[in-house]
This record gives sequence, C-alpha cells and structure tokens, in this order.
Amino acid sequence: MVEFKFVVSDPKTGRAYNVDVSGGAAGSIVGKRIGDEVDAGSLGLAGYKILITGASDRTGITAKQSLPGAGRRKLLLAGGVGFHPNMDGERRRKTIRANEITQDFVQINARVTAYGEKPLDELFPKVEGEKKEKAAKAGRR
Repeated sequence: MVEFKFVVSDPKTGRAYNVDVSGGAAGSIVGKRIGDEVDAGSLGLAGYKILITGASDRTGITAKQSLPGAGRRKLLLAGGVGFHPNMDGERRRKTIRANEITQDFVQINARVTAYGEKPLDELFPKVEGEKKEKAAKAGRR
C-alpha cells in the first residue's frame, strides 16, 4: 500500500499543513509529475487544487523537475535542487530522483493554486500548546 506525507503550503497565509495520504488517494497521485496541478479533493481538501512543487524519497533524496522519467540518476550538479556549492565553480556528482511520482516517494510538497469554500485553518485546526509540549518532551530526554 502506498503512503505519502503531503506538505501543502498556503501562499496567502504563509503556513504549511501536513496531510497523511494512503490507499486510493495516494494511488491517484502515482504517475503524476512535479509541476502538475492536481485536484486535492482526494486528499480531503474539497474544492482545492494544488501544484506539486517537489518531493523526496525514504532516504531523503530530492526530486528534480527538469529530470524526466522515474527512478534515480547520478548527475554532475553545479547548484540548484539537491546540491548547494560552498565555493564558486564547485561541481559535484549527486544522486537525484526524476520528476515522476512513484511508490518510493515519502514526502510530496505542494502549493495551493485554487481555494475551496472552507479555509485551510478550518480544515486543519491549530492545536494550542503543540510546540510547547514537543519542546518539553524533548527536554526531558
């Protein structure tokens, strides 16, 4: 069974929301490409449309929009997605994923392009004290 973690960004508010997707909803995303606009109704966001902006697999390898197909490839990079050089002119061979969404992906990043009737704040209510609880648990260890 396919499972994805969608990070949906709202350009109006600047907030990002996490959506866990599995089963048929996740299966409908398989085969799409980075840069495709998708109806987010299957993700539980009725009336919304999202643009897939990026993704990464279980090992943290990022996907590059300009690389067609599926799977991993080793590319010589001078900057951009997957490599940020420390010196001018630095190039390095890095493993990058192609732009087609497959079952190997874990996280998919998306941006809202068309809004539904309900605002995202209503669909994803903010839990008060969530960050404080996480910080307190981390401090106890």
